[in-house]
Order: sequence, then structure tokens, then C-alpha cells
Amino acid sequence: MRLVRSLSLRSWVLTGAVAFCFAISGTVTTTGSSARASSTLEERKLPMKFSWIACQPNCRGWVSAVGIITADSPKEFDEFARSRQLNGATIVLDSSGGSVNDAIALGRRFRGLGALTTVGTSVVGQAAHGDRASVLPDAYCESMCVFLLLSGKTRYVPPAAHVRVHQIWMGDRADDAKSASYTAQDLMIVERDIGRLAKYTFDMGGAGELLSLALSVPPWEDLHELSAAELRLTNLVTTDAVADVLPRQDNSIPMAEAKPKNNDRFLSTAMEGEVQPQAARATKTAEAAVPVGASAAPPPVQPAQ
Repeated sequence: MRLVRSLSLRSWVLTGAVAFCFAISGTVTTTGSSARASSTLEERKLPMKFSWIACQPNCRGWVSAVGIITADSPKEFDEFARSRQLNGATIVLDSSGGSVNDAIALGRRFRGLGALTTVGTSVVGQAAHGDRASVLPDAYCESMCVFLLLSGKTRYVPPAAHVRVHQIWMGDRADDAKSASYTAQDLMIVERDIGRLAKYTFDMGGAGELLSLALSVPPWEDLHELSAAELRLTNLVTTDAVADVLPRQDNSIPMAEAKPKNNDRFLSTAMEGEVQPQAARATKTAEAAVPVGASAAPPPVQPAQ
């Protein structure tokens, strides 16, 4: 199965919590001599990996989900979850997107567990009394990752995080979408998957504006980064309190404030039929990876990048 890049919808009018800190963009508050980010740009290019970040006895811990959603991701999450009690767990996302239908399947698994979701980079550092876990807010959730974010019963996006959307497309033709040729079967597949994504969006409590914003950005344009206002408009954010998804259990550890992106200039104009594309060039990492154990036919629609 080929990777499909992110999606957008014009055609549808339709921060251990004791140890947690959301640090100022790119830095993490630790007391040790080193810190290792479990998520890097390179890892976001690889098939999604699930890791349990432990911070006992000060907090419960959380799931780190990093990488591209592939045909194997739902099954691998099932295997990861089998030996763990993940009901009500927090899932910290850092992903460039991936397969539409597999993201939908994975998102429904998250919702079935009553998971909480947020965007961030999980970090394990050395502290005076052992390892310390933290979350950096300057992370990315692009394309179909946005719909995984939507699967959380409670959803928090730190001000420094980047949440970006665009259209879904045939994965094997997204790099040169304008020059590629398409059959009636190709169009049927795309429209079928848009329908599936729309149903999923409403099942998860998302708003039609999310589809509208996503489907308005073609694969030959940069991804559109959602502003704070758009995150609210689309119902991607349900809380402004990080403690609602990463509760602190030791008030002696302060939580650093994240530096806002100040991108309110991208306020949605969806209600007027127009969406302002992001001015700065977006990061496009999903295109560099090929899913492992992909299925052959028919080629699924995936976020076009």
C-alpha cells in the first residue's frame, strides 16, 4: 500500500506530569546533564512506532506515537496495547500523516480506549533522582495525524505545536498531481475515502470546517497550518489546560510555559468560502518514507504532500 499524504476539504460544504513540562520551543527543562528526544525528524519519516513513556511513581506515563501511519499501524498498536492497561491513557503524537483508511482504523482504536490526545515530542532526561520524562511542545501533527488527534476524548494542542492539513490524493501520483492521469476508478477511490473520512470526523466530534479546511489545499500547495482560532473552530481542541491530558501529581515540579506561534493571521475564512494558505513553506516529511508490509491493491488514498 502506497503512502497517501494529507487531505483537505473544499468540496464538502458540507505536558512525568510531575516530570512533564511543555518547554519553550525546542528546549526542555531538566535537571540532568543530558536529554534525549525520542522523536526526531528522521523518526517522523519512518512507519509509526508506539512507546510507553514511564514516569512512575510521580505520574502514570503516556504513549508516544511517532512516525507515518501505514497499513501495519493498527495491528502494531493492538500488539503494543495487548500487554498494557491503556484505558484512558494519553497519546502524544508526532507524525507527518500516512494512510487514510489505516488512520481511521487506528483512530477508532484510540477512541475505543477512551484515550486523551495531544501533540508533542517525548523526552527522557537524567535527573538527580533518576530518569525524568517530559514533553516538548514544538512538534508536528500533519495530514492524517490531525484525524488521530481528533480521536481523543479530551484534546489539547500546545501553542508551540504545528497542526497542518491538506487534501488526500492517490499516493503514487501526489508528487506530480497536476501532470498525472486518472481513471474513473481512481476518482471513485478518492471520493469513497473522503466519504469515510467525513463520517469518521463527525463520529469523533469534529466539525465540518476541518474537512473544509483540509480539502481546500491541493497536493501541489504547502500544508495549511491551523491557527488557534481554527483549532477551536474545527473542534480539534477541547481544553486549554495541559493538566487535562498530562496531569501533574507533584506540584513541586513547575511546568514551563510554551512560546506561542503567533499565527493568528491564518484565521479561518471558511465561512466566507476562502481559506488562507500558510505563508511559510511547510515541512513535508511523509513523502520520504515507504510503508512497511504494504498491501498491494488497490492503491489506497493517503494524505497528499
